[in-house]
Amino acid sequence: MDPRVREHAETIVDHSVDLQPGDDLVVLLPAEAEDLAVAVHELAGDRGANPVYLNNSDRAERAFLRARDDEFETPDHELALYENADAVVIARGGANATEKADIDPATTAAHNRATRPVQRERLSKRWCLTQYPTAGHAQLAGMSTEAYENFVYDAVSLDWEAQGEFQEQMVDVVDDADEIRIRSGEGTDVTMSVAGNTAVNDTGEKNLPGGEVFTAPVRDSVEGEVHFDMPLYRQGREIEDVRVRFEAGRVESYSAARNEAVLDGVFDTDESARYLGELGIGMNRAIDRFTYNMLFDEKMGDTVHMAVGSAYPECVGEGNEVNESAEHVDMIVDMSEASTIEVDGEVVQRDGTFVFEDGA
Repeated sequence: MDPRVREHAETIVDHSVDLQPGDDLVVLLPAEAEDLAVAVHELAGDRGANPVYLNNSDRAERAFLRARDDEFETPDHELALYENADAVVIARGGANATEKADIDPATTAAHNRATRPVQRERLSKRWCLTQYPTAGHAQLAGMSTEAYENFVYDAVSLDWEAQGEFQEQMVDVVDDADEIRIRSGEGTDVTMSVAGNTAVNDTGEKNLPGGEVFTAPVRDSVEGEVHFDMPLYRQGREIEDVRVRFEAGRVESYSAARNEAVLDGVFDTDESARYLGELGIGMNRAIDRFTYNMLFDEKMGDTVHMAVGSAYPECVGEGNEVNESAEHVDMIVDMSEASTIEVDGEVVQRDGTFVFEDGA
């Protein structure tokens, strides 16, 4: 076994989910990540925890979703598993990143609605989502398998204490803010209130790698247009050149140059899928290339991302509404050129560089 796999598992177990004696742990990994599963199980035994291992198979999920021709029901047995869990570890890393590309977006939306209680329960636990490097994801990133392995392991093994100190500077700015304005090129000019809400310093706990500061906009405050000029993969399809117009917080119009039907399914999932649940500011300078993997791409230090759908409750202050949805879809704006982030009228990032960084 590559020694970096065990190092990855140690970061997950000790840093991300803080596994304790007696914890009931759910391990949800694809078959390709068996080495990581073995390392996590070994550490769980050493820590006195109780793991349950589930094979997260895109092929199996595709077969189910394509065969089912009626409404879905909430899987109570799966819900019970997470109700009784203390911690959850999930890894991406299937053999084929486009395995689910031929599932009807409306089917995916219906399934997401039915499994929303499961998702909500899982997110209430100590959880970590990470990546296992596979040839399929290396190919998606346009990298050799070896280069992609190096990229992933370098990204997850940062000095998270030092990274957290760097990001805390932005947390202080956002926590004191009333309004944030984001401008980029000719296609993005959007404002939103974050008054009363809380910024979270992501240092590799729930997402590994971490490397962002994120908060929730006040639900009905988002106004303007956004050009999400970096592509994303959703349901095994590449969505390109997304443009969205917000009025009173709600997505009132949208378009995409490719696979717009996937967006149709997202926005039709439920009413709250047409509202922003998250604003994230990428701050991880160790992630320096785009890989078609949102777990990494949204952390890049010259990007911002916005997620339509559910908000993280820990970001929403008392008296503000938590946007609850069966969807949470992140989309990215490149902030490296002709771009600013303004907080209460003051520029805090210009062309991807923060005011507290060297060279600002």
